[in-house]
Amino acid sequence: MFAVTATKIDADNPLNGLTAGERPDPDVPDGWTTVTVKAAALNHHDLWSLKGVGLPADRLPMILGCDAAGLDEDGNEVIVHSVIGDPGRGGGDETLDPKRSLLSEAHQGTLAEKVAAPRRNLVPKPAGLSFEEAACLPTAWLTAYRMLFDKAGLQPGASVLVQGAGGGVASAAIALASAAGYRVYATSRTEEKRERARELGADEAVETGARLPERVDAVIETVGQATWSHSLKSLRPGGRIVVSGATSGAVPPAELNRVFFLQLSVVGSTMGTRDQLERLARFLVKTGTRPVIDRTLPLSRAHEGFAAMAEGDLFGKIVFTP
Repeated sequence: MFAVTATKIDADNPLNGLTAGERPDPDVPDGWTTVTVKAAALNHHDLWSLKGVGLPADRLPMILGCDAAGLDEDGNEVIVHSVIGDPGRGGGDETLDPKRSLLSEAHQGTLAEKVAAPRRNLVPKPAGLSFEEAACLPTAWLTAYRMLFDKAGLQPGASVLVQGAGGGVASAAIALASAAGYRVYATSRTEEKRERARELGADEAVETGARLPERVDAVIETVGQATWSHSLKSLRPGGRIVVSGATSGAVPPAELNRVFFLQLSVVGSTMGTRDQLERLARFLVKTGTRPVIDRTLPLSRAHEGFAAMAEGDLFGKIVFTP
């Protein structure tokens, strides 16, 4: 089968390790099955893998990709949940399983004509979502869903700031928060991306670090070091930062005096559960919300998509069709 594979780790020039070509069909352990991929989405996780983050050289070659939608062995339309874990070891939540991984870390990924996954990881794809839209959900959109509706503790009518509007999780969070009726503020360094954030449903989009019209109930933080101080200053007393990434750096000044004096909460969030993925898909159908797709490319042009992500030349998701 045709697949896009990490064949070399290069922290400085990650695309040097990207190879597209024929690979063996996936192995299918007991309790697993295969999905014929109709669409697969690109994530920053794939670039980090090429840099060796979470993917040591002794696991190469590794088919990249966490996200896919396609047909199961019976011809049913499905979305592939990419968290490989045991809910029993995580107290009912597979993301808390100490041994969890994502597809493309310990098991071959989704940027291929076929992918193997545990049977329980297959979620029915609603007819109202295209394969391309459904393929955007398992990582970025699921992460945003969990951050907003599980970790942030927001009530109806609440206010939320989303940092870094151009990112996959951030753009998903803007759209989901708007669909849920929250007051949504967003930041970006460029006016083009601020305007796109408004189109997604942000009530107001401002330059990174700019003062907001009000202090918010929660901040969706994926940028990290570059925006951390602004996130803390933008919260109302008792507010909450939910963090799922740190693309600009992971060691900002903690500003603990602000945290304890204003009784702020900092909550970590990673991915989401299979059940949350199923609810996310239903939420999109019910509200009419859809993932923003920056571009759709054939899998044979994967290098082009990876290069666009590496350069930050995108808004929304890059989707590949085998």
